[in-house]
Amino acid sequence: MVDASEVLVRKLRSKQLSSREAREVLREQGVPADLRDDIVADFERRGYLDDASLAELLVTSGSQRKGQGRVAIARTLNQRGIPREIGDEALAVLDDDDAERALDYARTKISSLRRYDEDTAVRRLVGQLSRRGYGGSIALTAARTAWRETQRGGGVGRVRFEET
Repeated sequence: MVDASEVLVRKLRSKQLSSREAREVLREQGVPADLRDDIVADFERRGYLDDASLAELLVTSGSQRKGQGRVAIARTLNQRGIPREIGDEALAVLDDDDAERALDYARTKISSLRRYDEDTAVRRLVGQLSRRGYGGSIALTAARTAWRETQRGGGVGRVRFEET
């Protein structure tokens, strides 16, 4: 048990794990199933494994640092083995502002797409937003709004000089 626990401790030094991921690490080391459950339960009791705090961290990181939408964050939570009810609870703290986050992201990316015609730029931007987990209508609205802003000169960080 000491060797299996040591393997898990080493893994936890570099990355916070969900309980499911911890079981997988132990399974890969050949630890029997009943011993895996005992080790994971011990780590949970000591606070080394906490799916709720990991879910909160992933939601915060996904929304603020990575600019992801709810769909992408929920996918990440699922892939990391966070139970659905814990993931839903963590996602509940997010404001329902996917449209605003999508528009903010679109505004940062649209300047690199100005060399394209409107259809191409909007299509590419919708693709980028979709890969970040924003729904189709939200992505399309954000892309079109960002495009219109750059055409009017209202884009973020742009100065427009007019002759008087």
